[in-house]
Amino acid sequence: MSAQYPPCPKCKSTLTYDFNDGFACPECGYEWEHSKDIVEPDTIEKTRSIKDSNGIELHDGDSVVVIKDLPVKGFSKNIKAGTKVKNIRLTDGDHNIDCKIEGFGAMALKSEFVKKA
Repeated sequence: MSAQYPPCPKCKSTLTYDFNDGFACPECGYEWEHSKDIVEPDTIEKTRSIKDSNGIELHDGDSVVVIKDLPVKGFSKNIKAGTKVKNIRLTDGDHNIDCKIEGFGAMALKSEFVKKA
Protein backbone atom coordinates (compact mmCIF):
# COMPACT_ATOMS: atom_id res chain seq x y z
CA MET A 1 0.00 0.00 0.00
CA SER A 2 1.51 3.37 -1.04
CA ALA A 3 1.35 6.65 0.88
CA GLN A 4 -1.07 9.35 -0.24
CA TYR A 5 0.58 12.67 -1.10
CA PRO A 6 -1.20 15.91 -1.95
CA PRO A 7 -1.61 16.72 -5.65
CA CYS A 8 0.78 19.21 -7.22
CA PRO A 9 -0.54 22.77 -6.70
CA LYS A 10 0.88 23.84 -10.08
CA CYS A 11 -0.26 21.13 -12.52
CA LYS A 12 -2.63 19.09 -10.29
CA SER A 13 -0.70 15.85 -10.96
CA THR A 14 -1.32 13.03 -8.47
CA LEU A 15 2.15 11.53 -9.05
CA THR A 16 3.80 13.65 -6.32
CA TYR A 17 6.37 12.21 -3.94
CA ASP A 18 8.24 13.01 -0.72
CA PHE A 19 11.38 15.06 -1.42
CA ASN A 20 13.80 16.45 1.22
CA ASP A 21 11.59 18.57 3.55
CA GLY A 22 8.64 18.74 1.18
CA PHE A 23 7.03 17.31 -1.90
CA ALA A 24 7.97 17.28 -5.57
CA CYS A 25 6.11 16.73 -8.83
CA PRO A 26 7.81 14.61 -11.52
CA GLU A 27 5.63 16.03 -14.29
CA CYS A 28 6.28 19.78 -13.95
CA GLY A 29 9.23 19.81 -11.52
CA TYR A 30 7.46 21.99 -8.94
CA GLU A 31 8.65 21.59 -5.32
CA TRP A 32 6.96 22.79 -2.13
CA GLU A 33 7.49 22.36 1.60
CA HIS A 34 5.44 20.24 4.02
CA SER A 35 5.01 22.87 6.69
CA LYS A 36 4.41 26.00 4.62
CA ASP A 37 1.13 27.20 3.21
CA ILE A 38 0.97 26.38 -0.46
CA VAL A 39 1.48 29.39 -2.70
CA GLU A 40 -0.72 29.07 -5.75
CA PRO A 41 1.43 28.91 -8.92
CA ASP A 42 -0.84 31.47 -10.62
CA THR A 43 0.31 34.00 -8.02
CA ILE A 44 3.95 33.20 -8.73
CA GLU A 45 3.55 33.63 -12.50
CA LYS A 46 1.75 36.96 -12.13
CA THR A 47 4.91 38.52 -10.68
CA ARG A 48 6.39 38.25 -14.18
CA SER A 49 5.42 41.36 -16.09
CA ILE A 50 6.01 41.66 -19.83
CA LYS A 51 5.19 45.02 -21.39
CA ASP A 52 4.81 46.16 -24.98
CA SER A 53 6.62 49.09 -26.59
CA ASN A 54 4.17 51.53 -24.97
CA GLY A 55 4.55 50.07 -21.46
CA ILE A 56 1.17 48.28 -21.47
CA GLU A 57 1.24 44.89 -19.75
CA LEU A 58 0.71 41.89 -22.04
CA HIS A 59 -1.08 38.65 -21.14
CA ASP A 60 -1.39 35.21 -22.71
CA GLY A 61 -4.02 35.26 -25.46
CA ASP A 62 -3.66 38.98 -26.28
CA SER A 63 -3.40 40.29 -29.82
CA VAL A 64 -0.50 42.57 -30.75
CA VAL A 65 0.64 44.59 -33.76
CA VAL A 66 4.26 44.62 -35.00
CA ILE A 67 5.55 48.22 -34.93
CA LYS A 68 8.53 47.94 -37.33
CA ASP A 69 9.71 45.71 -40.16
CA LEU A 70 11.45 42.67 -38.66
CA PRO A 71 13.95 40.56 -40.64
CA VAL A 72 13.47 36.79 -40.33
CA LYS A 73 16.40 34.40 -40.67
CA GLY A 74 15.86 31.91 -43.47
CA PHE A 75 13.21 34.03 -45.23
CA SER A 76 13.74 36.49 -48.06
CA LYS A 77 10.92 38.72 -46.80
CA ASN A 78 10.44 40.64 -43.54
CA ILE A 79 7.53 40.73 -41.14
CA LYS A 80 6.00 44.08 -42.06
CA ALA A 81 5.09 46.80 -39.60
CA GLY A 82 1.35 46.69 -38.93
CA THR A 83 1.12 42.87 -39.01
CA LYS A 84 -1.47 41.77 -36.45
CA VAL A 85 -0.58 38.73 -34.35
CA LYS A 86 -3.39 36.99 -32.45
CA ASN A 87 -3.33 34.72 -29.42
CA ILE A 88 0.22 35.29 -28.17
CA ARG A 89 1.85 33.22 -25.46
CA LEU A 90 4.33 34.82 -23.04
CA THR A 91 7.60 33.05 -22.26
CA ASP A 92 10.78 33.68 -20.32
CA GLY A 93 13.91 34.75 -22.13
CA ASP A 94 15.10 37.36 -24.61
CA HIS A 95 12.33 36.69 -27.15
CA ASN A 96 9.44 36.67 -24.70
CA ILE A 97 6.46 36.21 -27.05
CA ASP A 98 5.64 32.95 -28.85
CA CYS A 99 3.11 33.20 -31.66
CA LYS A 100 2.12 32.08 -35.14
CA ILE A 101 2.30 34.56 -37.98
CA GLU A 102 0.48 33.82 -41.22
CA GLY A 103 3.00 33.21 -44.00
CA PHE A 104 5.85 32.60 -41.54
CA GLY A 105 4.61 29.99 -39.04
CA ALA A 106 5.70 29.73 -35.41
CA MET A 107 7.83 32.68 -34.30
CA ALA A 108 9.39 34.17 -31.19
CA LEU A 109 9.21 37.97 -30.91
CA LYS A 110 10.58 40.55 -28.51
CA SER A 111 7.90 42.54 -26.71
CA GLU A 112 9.72 45.80 -27.46
CA PHE A 113 8.76 45.47 -31.16
CA VAL A 114 5.00 45.08 -30.65
CA LYS A 115 2.11 47.09 -29.26
CA LYS A 116 -1.11 45.74 -27.79
CA ALA A 117 -3.93 45.69 -30.34
